Amino acid sequence: IAVVHKLARKYDADRYCKKFDTRHHLVTMLFAVFNQCTSIREVVTGLQVAGGKKGHFKMIHDVKRSTLSDANRRRPEAFFCELFHEIYRLHYGYPDSRKINPKAPYEKRLFIIDSTTIRLFHDILQGVGQIPSNGKRKGGLKAHVMIKASEDTPCVVDLTKASANDRVFFKSISLPKGSIITFDKGYANFRQFDEWTKNGVTWVSRILNEWIIKVEKEKPVSPDQESKGVLSDKWVIIGDPKRAKAIKIKARIIKFIDSEKDMIFEFVTNNRKFLPDKIADIYKQRWQIELLFKRIKQRYPLRYFLGDNENAIKIQVWCALIADLLVKIMKDRTKRNWSYSNISGIIRLHLM
Repeated sequence: IAVVHKLARKYDADRYCKKFDTRHHLVTMLFAVFNQCTSIREVVTGLQVAGGKKGHFKMIHDVKRSTLSDANRRRPEAFFCELFHEIYRLHYGYPDSRKINPKAPYEKRLFIIDSTTIRLFHDILQGVGQIPSNGKRKGGLKAHVMIKASEDTPCVVDLTKASANDRVFFKSISLPKGSIITFDKGYANFRQFDEWTKNGVTWVSRILNEWIIKVEKEKPVSPDQESKGVLSDKWVIIGDPKRAKAIKIKARIIKFIDSEKDMIFEFVTNNRKFLPDKIADIYKQRWQIELLFKRIKQRYPLRYFLGDNENAIKIQVWCALIADLLVKIMKDRTKRNWSYSNISGIIRLHLM
Protein backbone atom coordinates (compact mmCIF):
# COMPACT_ATOMS: atom_id res chain seq x y z
CA ILE A 1 0.00 0.00 0.00
CA ALA A 2 2.86 2.37 0.84
CA VAL A 3 4.36 1.79 -2.61
CA VAL A 4 1.01 2.53 -4.28
CA HIS A 5 0.63 5.80 -2.38
CA LYS A 6 4.25 6.82 -3.09
CA LEU A 7 3.88 6.25 -6.84
CA ALA A 8 0.44 7.91 -6.87
CA ARG A 9 2.06 11.07 -5.48
CA LYS A 10 4.95 10.81 -7.96
CA TYR A 11 2.63 10.66 -10.99
CA ASP A 12 -0.08 12.87 -9.47
CA ALA A 13 -2.43 9.99 -10.23
CA ASP A 14 -5.14 11.06 -7.75
CA ARG A 15 -5.54 14.59 -9.07
CA TYR A 16 -9.18 15.63 -9.40
CA CYS A 17 -10.16 12.29 -7.80
CA LYS A 18 -12.85 12.32 -5.11
CA LYS A 19 -13.54 8.62 -4.38
CA PHE A 20 -12.02 6.31 -7.02
CA ASP A 21 -8.39 6.76 -6.06
CA THR A 22 -5.39 4.84 -7.42
CA ARG A 23 -5.67 1.98 -4.92
CA HIS A 24 -9.37 1.46 -5.76
CA HIS A 25 -8.47 1.50 -9.45
CA LEU A 26 -5.70 -1.07 -8.99
CA VAL A 27 -7.89 -3.47 -6.99
CA THR A 28 -10.71 -3.11 -9.53
CA MET A 29 -8.43 -3.91 -12.46
CA LEU A 30 -6.87 -6.89 -10.65
CA PHE A 31 -10.41 -8.15 -9.98
CA ALA A 32 -11.14 -7.82 -13.72
CA VAL A 33 -7.94 -9.65 -14.67
CA PHE A 34 -8.25 -12.54 -12.21
CA ASN A 35 -11.92 -13.08 -13.10
CA GLN A 36 -11.29 -12.68 -16.85
CA CYS A 37 -13.97 -10.00 -17.24
CA THR A 38 -14.66 -9.05 -20.85
CA SER A 39 -16.52 -5.76 -20.31
CA ILE A 40 -16.80 -2.90 -17.84
CA ARG A 41 -20.33 -4.04 -17.00
CA GLU A 42 -18.98 -7.45 -15.91
CA VAL A 43 -16.41 -5.75 -13.68
CA VAL A 44 -18.95 -3.46 -12.00
CA THR A 45 -21.65 -6.10 -11.47
CA GLY A 46 -19.04 -8.64 -10.37
CA LEU A 47 -17.83 -6.30 -7.65
CA GLN A 48 -21.42 -5.69 -6.59
CA VAL A 49 -21.97 -9.46 -6.21
CA ALA A 50 -18.74 -9.70 -4.19
CA GLY A 51 -19.88 -6.81 -2.01
CA GLY A 52 -19.44 -8.79 1.21
CA LYS A 53 -15.76 -9.31 0.44
CA LYS A 54 -14.91 -5.79 -0.70
CA GLY A 55 -14.18 -4.88 2.90
CA HIS A 56 -11.12 -7.15 2.83
CA PHE A 57 -9.72 -4.92 0.10
CA LYS A 58 -10.83 -1.75 1.94
CA MET A 59 -13.01 -0.72 -0.98
CA ILE A 60 -15.44 1.72 0.58
CA HIS A 61 -17.22 3.02 -2.50
CA ASP A 62 -19.04 1.21 -5.30
CA VAL A 63 -17.54 1.54 -8.79
CA LYS A 64 -19.58 3.05 -11.61
CA ARG A 65 -19.00 2.17 -15.25
CA SER A 66 -18.35 5.77 -16.26
CA THR A 67 -15.93 6.22 -13.35
CA LEU A 68 -13.85 3.19 -14.33
CA SER A 69 -13.90 4.20 -17.99
CA ASP A 70 -12.72 7.75 -17.15
CA ALA A 71 -9.98 6.43 -14.85
CA ASN A 72 -8.66 4.08 -17.56
CA ARG A 73 -8.50 7.01 -19.95
CA ARG A 74 -6.99 9.63 -17.62
CA ARG A 75 -4.81 7.92 -15.00
CA PRO A 76 -1.24 7.61 -16.38
CA GLU A 77 -0.26 4.09 -17.40
CA ALA A 78 3.29 4.94 -16.28
CA PHE A 79 2.06 4.50 -12.69
CA PHE A 80 1.16 0.85 -13.35
CA CYS A 81 4.40 0.34 -15.27
CA GLU A 82 6.55 1.51 -12.37
CA LEU A 83 4.38 -0.34 -9.85
CA PHE A 84 5.04 -3.62 -11.69
CA HIS A 85 8.81 -3.05 -11.67
CA GLU A 86 8.75 -1.87 -8.04
CA ILE A 87 6.93 -5.04 -6.91
CA TYR A 88 9.53 -7.08 -8.76
CA ARG A 89 12.37 -5.13 -7.16
CA LEU A 90 10.94 -5.58 -3.64
CA HIS A 91 10.79 -9.37 -4.01
CA TYR A 92 13.63 -10.21 -6.39
CA GLY A 93 15.81 -7.10 -6.82
CA TYR A 94 16.63 -5.38 -10.10
CA PRO A 95 18.83 -7.51 -12.39
CA ASP A 96 21.33 -4.69 -12.89
CA SER A 97 21.74 -4.18 -9.12
CA ARG A 98 22.96 -7.69 -8.33
CA LYS A 99 26.43 -9.13 -8.24
CA ILE A 100 26.61 -12.09 -10.58
CA ASN A 101 28.94 -14.90 -9.57
CA PRO A 102 30.81 -15.82 -12.79
CA LYS A 103 31.42 -19.32 -11.39
CA ALA A 104 27.72 -20.00 -10.73
CA PRO A 105 25.89 -22.44 -13.05
CA TYR A 106 24.79 -20.63 -16.18
CA GLU A 107 21.08 -21.13 -15.35
CA LYS A 108 21.45 -18.76 -12.36
CA ARG A 109 22.93 -15.94 -14.45
CA LEU A 110 20.98 -16.46 -17.68
CA PHE A 111 18.64 -13.76 -19.01
CA ILE A 112 16.26 -14.23 -21.94
CA ILE A 113 14.71 -11.48 -24.06
CA ASP A 114 11.92 -11.66 -26.60
CA SER A 115 8.70 -9.90 -27.54
CA THR A 116 5.08 -10.89 -28.04
CA THR A 117 2.38 -9.05 -29.97
CA ILE A 118 -1.18 -8.47 -28.75
CA ARG A 119 -3.66 -7.78 -31.54
CA LEU A 120 -6.17 -4.98 -30.99
CA PHE A 121 -9.69 -4.58 -32.31
CA HIS A 122 -8.89 -1.51 -34.42
CA ASP A 123 -5.96 0.69 -35.35
CA ILE A 124 -5.30 2.35 -31.98
CA LEU A 125 -1.61 1.46 -32.02
CA GLN A 126 0.14 0.84 -35.32
CA GLY A 127 -0.01 -2.87 -36.17
CA VAL A 128 2.20 -4.98 -38.40
CA GLY A 129 1.60 -6.75 -41.71
CA GLN A 130 -0.45 -5.86 -44.75
CA ILE A 131 -3.80 -4.12 -44.66
CA PRO A 132 -6.63 -6.72 -44.97
CA SER A 133 -8.70 -6.86 -48.16
CA ASN A 134 -11.69 -5.26 -46.37
CA GLY A 135 -9.53 -2.20 -45.62
CA LYS A 136 -10.09 -2.50 -41.86
CA ARG A 137 -6.61 -2.59 -40.44
CA LYS A 138 -6.23 -3.74 -36.84
CA GLY A 139 -3.75 -2.28 -34.40
CA GLY A 140 -1.30 -4.08 -32.19
CA LEU A 141 0.69 -3.70 -29.00
CA LYS A 142 4.10 -5.31 -28.49
CA ALA A 143 5.40 -6.35 -25.09
CA HIS A 144 9.21 -6.45 -24.96
CA VAL A 145 10.19 -8.73 -22.08
CA MET A 146 13.34 -9.86 -20.28
CA ILE A 147 13.23 -12.71 -17.77
CA LYS A 148 15.81 -14.29 -15.50
CA ALA A 149 15.75 -18.03 -16.23
CA SER A 150 15.96 -19.04 -12.55
CA GLU A 151 12.92 -16.87 -11.66
CA ASP A 152 10.63 -17.51 -14.65
CA THR A 153 8.97 -14.11 -14.35
CA PRO A 154 9.46 -10.82 -16.25
CA CYS A 155 12.05 -8.53 -14.67
CA VAL A 156 11.97 -5.78 -17.32
CA VAL A 157 9.01 -5.02 -19.59
CA ASP A 158 8.40 -2.27 -22.14
CA LEU A 159 5.18 -1.75 -24.11
CA THR A 160 5.29 -0.21 -27.60
CA LYS A 161 3.24 -0.21 -30.77
CA ALA A 162 3.48 -3.52 -32.66
CA SER A 163 5.40 -1.96 -35.55
CA ALA A 164 8.34 -0.99 -33.31
CA ASN A 165 11.64 -2.76 -33.93
CA ASP A 166 12.64 -5.28 -31.25
CA ARG A 167 16.04 -3.61 -30.86
CA VAL A 168 14.52 -0.55 -29.15
CA PHE A 169 14.32 -2.73 -26.04
CA PHE A 170 18.11 -2.60 -25.61
CA LYS A 171 17.72 0.92 -24.18
CA SER A 172 15.67 -0.48 -21.28
CA ILE A 173 18.04 -3.19 -20.06
CA SER A 174 21.35 -3.20 -18.23
CA LEU A 175 23.22 -6.38 -17.27
CA PRO A 176 25.94 -6.89 -14.66
CA LYS A 177 29.30 -8.42 -15.52
CA GLY A 178 29.22 -12.22 -15.73
CA SER A 179 25.64 -12.37 -17.06
CA ILE A 180 24.55 -14.52 -19.99
CA ILE A 181 21.82 -13.37 -22.36
CA THR A 182 20.13 -15.21 -25.22
CA PHE A 183 17.76 -13.95 -27.92
CA ASP A 184 16.72 -14.66 -31.51
CA LYS A 185 18.34 -13.15 -34.62
CA GLY A 186 15.78 -10.34 -34.80
CA TYR A 187 17.86 -8.49 -32.19
CA ALA A 188 20.92 -8.06 -34.42
CA ASN A 189 22.80 -5.00 -33.19
CA PHE A 190 26.59 -5.18 -33.50
CA ARG A 191 27.14 -2.05 -31.42
CA GLN A 192 25.24 -3.67 -28.54
CA PHE A 193 27.09 -6.97 -29.05
CA ASP A 194 30.41 -5.11 -28.83
CA GLU A 195 29.33 -3.28 -25.66
CA TRP A 196 28.29 -6.52 -23.96
CA THR A 197 31.60 -8.15 -24.93
CA LYS A 198 33.57 -5.27 -23.41
CA ASN A 199 31.45 -5.44 -20.21
CA GLY A 200 31.99 -9.18 -19.71
CA VAL A 201 28.49 -10.29 -20.74
CA THR A 202 28.09 -13.50 -22.75
CA TRP A 203 25.49 -13.39 -25.53
CA VAL A 204 24.08 -16.26 -27.60
CA SER A 205 21.89 -15.99 -30.69
CA ARG A 206 21.23 -17.51 -34.12
CA ILE A 207 23.53 -16.57 -36.99
CA LEU A 208 22.75 -15.07 -40.38
CA ASN A 209 25.29 -15.86 -43.11
CA GLU A 210 25.60 -12.21 -44.13
CA TRP A 211 27.04 -11.43 -40.68
CA ILE A 212 30.22 -13.43 -41.34
CA ILE A 213 33.14 -11.31 -42.55
CA LYS A 214 35.96 -13.79 -42.05
CA VAL A 215 36.50 -17.32 -40.71
CA GLU A 216 39.63 -17.29 -38.55
CA LYS A 217 39.90 -21.01 -37.84
CA GLU A 218 37.85 -24.16 -37.34
CA LYS A 219 38.43 -26.04 -34.11
CA PRO A 220 38.29 -29.85 -34.07
CA VAL A 221 35.17 -31.35 -32.45
CA SER A 222 35.76 -34.07 -29.87
CA PRO A 223 33.94 -37.44 -30.17
CA ASP A 224 32.00 -36.60 -26.99
CA GLN A 225 30.73 -33.35 -28.51
CA GLU A 226 29.90 -35.11 -31.78
CA SER A 227 27.76 -37.61 -29.89
CA LYS A 228 25.80 -34.65 -28.43
CA GLY A 229 25.05 -33.24 -31.89
CA VAL A 230 27.88 -30.73 -32.44
CA LEU A 231 28.91 -30.66 -36.13
CA SER A 232 31.48 -27.83 -36.20
CA ASP A 233 33.06 -25.11 -34.07
CA LYS A 234 34.40 -22.02 -35.92
CA TRP A 235 36.06 -18.84 -34.72
CA VAL A 236 34.97 -15.94 -36.92
CA ILE A 237 34.80 -12.17 -37.32
CA ILE A 238 31.24 -10.86 -37.69
CA GLY A 239 29.83 -7.47 -38.64
CA ASP A 240 28.17 -5.70 -41.53
CA PRO A 241 30.17 -6.52 -44.70
CA LYS A 242 28.45 -3.70 -46.61
CA ARG A 243 29.94 -1.04 -44.33
CA ALA A 244 33.72 -0.68 -44.29
CA LYS A 245 33.72 1.28 -41.01
CA ALA A 246 31.21 -1.02 -39.28
CA ILE A 247 32.07 -2.60 -35.92
CA LYS A 248 33.79 -5.97 -36.24
CA ILE A 249 33.44 -8.51 -33.42
CA LYS A 250 35.34 -11.68 -32.62
CA ALA A 251 32.75 -14.43 -32.31
CA ARG A 252 32.21 -18.16 -32.49
CA ILE A 253 29.76 -20.21 -34.56
CA ILE A 254 28.50 -23.58 -33.37
CA LYS A 255 26.79 -25.84 -35.92
CA PHE A 256 24.45 -28.23 -34.14
CA ILE A 257 21.97 -30.92 -35.20
CA ASP A 258 18.85 -31.54 -33.15
CA SER A 259 18.26 -35.29 -33.39
CA GLU A 260 14.67 -34.99 -32.12
CA LYS A 261 13.59 -32.46 -34.76
CA ASP A 262 16.15 -33.61 -37.35
CA MET A 263 17.12 -29.97 -37.95
CA ILE A 264 20.47 -28.19 -38.16
CA PHE A 265 21.03 -24.94 -36.27
CA GLU A 266 23.88 -22.44 -36.21
CA PHE A 267 24.45 -20.45 -33.03
CA VAL A 268 26.70 -17.41 -32.64
CA THR A 269 28.29 -16.24 -29.37
CA ASN A 270 31.14 -14.11 -28.09
CA ASN A 271 32.11 -16.84 -25.58
CA ARG A 272 35.04 -18.95 -26.75
CA LYS A 273 35.45 -20.89 -23.48
CA PHE A 274 32.15 -22.76 -23.06
CA LEU A 275 31.84 -26.24 -24.54
CA PRO A 276 29.89 -26.22 -27.82
CA ASP A 277 26.99 -28.27 -26.44
CA LYS A 278 26.56 -25.75 -23.58
CA ILE A 279 26.10 -22.95 -26.13
CA ALA A 280 23.35 -25.01 -27.78
CA ASP A 281 21.73 -25.65 -24.38
CA ILE A 282 21.74 -21.93 -23.55
CA TYR A 283 19.87 -21.04 -26.74
CA LYS A 284 17.48 -23.95 -26.27
CA GLN A 285 16.48 -22.47 -22.91
CA ARG A 286 15.13 -19.45 -24.80
CA TRP A 287 11.93 -21.47 -25.19
CA GLN A 288 11.20 -20.70 -21.53
CA ILE A 289 10.06 -17.17 -22.39
CA GLU A 290 7.62 -18.54 -24.97
CA LEU A 291 6.04 -20.65 -22.21
CA LEU A 292 5.77 -17.50 -20.08
CA PHE A 293 3.88 -15.70 -22.88
CA LYS A 294 1.58 -18.72 -23.22
CA ARG A 295 0.94 -18.76 -19.47
CA ILE A 296 -0.05 -15.10 -19.31
CA LYS A 297 -2.23 -15.17 -22.43
CA GLN A 298 -4.06 -18.32 -21.31
CA ARG A 299 -4.62 -17.25 -17.68
CA TYR A 300 -5.39 -13.59 -18.32
CA PRO A 301 -6.84 -13.41 -21.86
CA LEU A 302 -5.98 -10.12 -23.54
CA ARG A 303 -8.58 -10.28 -26.30
CA TYR A 304 -11.23 -8.00 -24.79
CA PHE A 305 -10.21 -4.57 -23.50
CA LEU A 306 -12.07 -2.26 -21.14
CA GLY A 307 -11.27 0.85 -23.16
CA ASP A 308 -10.75 1.98 -26.75
CA ASN A 309 -7.72 4.18 -26.15
CA GLU A 310 -3.98 3.51 -25.82
CA ASN A 311 -3.81 4.42 -22.12
CA ALA A 312 -6.63 2.04 -21.12
CA ILE A 313 -5.16 -0.83 -23.13
CA LYS A 314 -1.72 -0.41 -21.59
CA ILE A 315 -3.20 -0.21 -18.07
CA GLN A 316 -4.99 -3.53 -18.63
CA VAL A 317 -1.81 -5.19 -19.91
CA TRP A 318 0.21 -3.87 -16.96
CA CYS A 319 -2.43 -5.18 -14.52
CA ALA A 320 -2.29 -8.62 -16.19
CA LEU A 321 1.49 -8.59 -15.69
CA ILE A 322 1.09 -7.47 -12.06
CA ALA A 323 -1.42 -10.28 -11.45
CA ASP A 324 0.98 -12.82 -12.96
CA LEU A 325 3.85 -11.48 -10.82
CA LEU A 326 1.80 -11.63 -7.59
CA VAL A 327 0.80 -15.25 -8.24
CA LYS A 328 4.41 -16.15 -9.04
CA ILE A 329 5.60 -14.54 -5.78
CA MET A 330 2.99 -16.51 -3.81
CA LYS A 331 4.04 -19.72 -5.55
CA ASP A 332 7.70 -19.12 -4.72
CA ARG A 333 6.97 -18.33 -1.07
CA THR A 334 4.34 -20.89 -0.18
CA LYS A 335 5.46 -24.00 1.68
CA ARG A 336 2.97 -26.14 -0.21
CA ASN A 337 3.93 -27.72 -3.51
CA TRP A 338 1.15 -25.99 -5.44
CA SER A 339 1.37 -25.29 -9.15
CA TYR A 340 0.93 -21.84 -10.64
CA SER A 341 -2.43 -22.83 -12.15
CA ASN A 342 -3.74 -24.06 -8.79
CA ILE A 343 -2.91 -20.81 -7.02
CA SER A 344 -4.39 -18.75 -9.85
CA GLY A 345 -7.54 -20.88 -9.76
CA ILE A 346 -7.88 -20.54 -5.98
CA ILE A 347 -7.74 -16.75 -6.28
CA ARG A 348 -10.28 -16.67 -9.11
CA LEU A 349 -12.78 -19.08 -7.52
CA HIS A 350 -12.44 -18.45 -3.77
CA LEU A 351 -10.79 -15.16 -2.88
CA MET A 352 -13.23 -13.17 -4.98
